[in-house]
Amino acid sequence: MRSYVCTVCGYVYDPKKGDSDNGIKPGTPFSKLPDDWVCPDCGAPKDAFEPID
Repeated sequence: MRSYVCTVCGYVYDPKKGDSDNGIKPGTPFSKLPDDWVCPDCGAPKDAFEPID
């Protein structure tokens, strides 16, 4: 599973860790995040994220 970085603030969403503060369980791929999920650091929408190679 690929990690994704917020192009606004640099936050990295790691699917191995998930986002427990927002109810996202470890193992959740970025593509399966809810459409209304936002960056936990800056509030940017999902479309502000890019995959990390």
